[in-house]
Amino acid sequence: MNALDEKLFLRQMFDAAVASAQPARCIVPYLPDVPHGRMIVVGAGKASAAMARAVEDHWPGTLSGLVVTQYGYAVPCRSIEILEAAHPVADEAGLRAARRMLEVVRDLTPQDLVLCLISGGGSALLPLPLDGLELADEQAIGRALLKSGAGIADMNCVRRHLSAIKGGRLAAACHPARVLSLVISDVPGDRPLDIASGPTVGDPTTCADALAIVSRFGIDLPRSAFDILASGRGESIKPHDPRLAAASVRIVAAPQMALEAAAHVARSAGLTPYILGDAIEGEAREVAKVLGAMALQVAHRNQPFEPPCVLLSGGETTVTVRGAGRGGRNVEFLLALALALDGRAQVHALAADTDGVDGQEPIAGAYIAPDTLVRARALALDAQQALADNDAHAFFEALGDSIVTGPTFTNVNDFRAIMVR
Repeated sequence: MNALDEKLFLRQMFDAAVASAQPARCIVPYLPDVPHGRMIVVGAGKASAAMARAVEDHWPGTLSGLVVTQYGYAVPCRSIEILEAAHPVADEAGLRAARRMLEVVRDLTPQDLVLCLISGGGSALLPLPLDGLELADEQAIGRALLKSGAGIADMNCVRRHLSAIKGGRLAAACHPARVLSLVISDVPGDRPLDIASGPTVGDPTTCADALAIVSRFGIDLPRSAFDILASGRGESIKPHDPRLAAASVRIVAAPQMALEAAAHVARSAGLTPYILGDAIEGEAREVAKVLGAMALQVAHRNQPFEPPCVLLSGGETTVTVRGAGRGGRNVEFLLALALALDGRAQVHALAADTDGVDGQEPIAGAYIAPDTLVRARALALDAQQALADNDAHAFFEALGDSIVTGPTFTNVNDFRAIMVR
């Protein structure tokens, strides 16, 4: 393989990972029987509109409902209304959608079925602050959480305890109807509680847990939000709440499935794939140092694997934002990986978010090769300074190595492939 072939090959693995989690492929096996009463479809997330379309295309009866997805991720449906809102910081459109969703599930009966379609991004797309909070408060808290370096489980614990729809509250509002949630996982560990902040899932965490997270990461809460947590008024719906007795959850797609799809592509090309983990977390630049050291050990010592091979991993790294750059955890990982490798081995890598958006940019990720730093120096690009500024998107754009997919209509979290020749 030459350099162009290697880049194309890594992209083929990424595309296979994304394709494996397309709603049209993964939703149908989990569709329920037609209920005796009404069929109401609600949902939120970057994949929710495509999920709704898959339901409509294969549902034998009548249905109605609404889902909210990110701007640009709408898919036309016949009977399910598709709304769009902002991500990763909520907006007024999301607030209106959340209010309407609670109206849609009012006055249901035990004969009715609510099919809830949940995917990553749902937390921002369903903003509904508790009484005493405003949307501006939720937006400020969201921005602070995104910059803090907190993992997704910690961020969503705080969100659940300040929301009127997350943390099981949507399922409670559906009572006494039956609720079936079909979920595409974008979180390490695939815990439904952490996907879109678990709007239909009982929450064992507490306001005290949320306060501890706020303290640990130095998040400056508005006074009203602090009072809600300190008083316990933001307590979420607990797992044994009787209103959740008729609620169930099915994971229909997850990061492991995506990694296995990429592994199949590698085997077909005669390379041995090794899946290192589907739930890797930590600071993106620190994870890069670890995986970079492993890649060098493979390249120079034939340990723990013999080249040629591909090291695959997923999960969700974090970035503690200290600079003024354009961020992105996957591109930050790659920039730190390039620095760790320093061109010392025949290592090529791709890292990208399967939803097509890394950080707040419509750029999925990027690609590195053994000559990445050499080419950067020829363009007077300072890799160390770009990392310090959290500005990896600008760095890879200048090199022409950004990965741009447009909306992928799914989200199974980060994808990383490191090929050692």
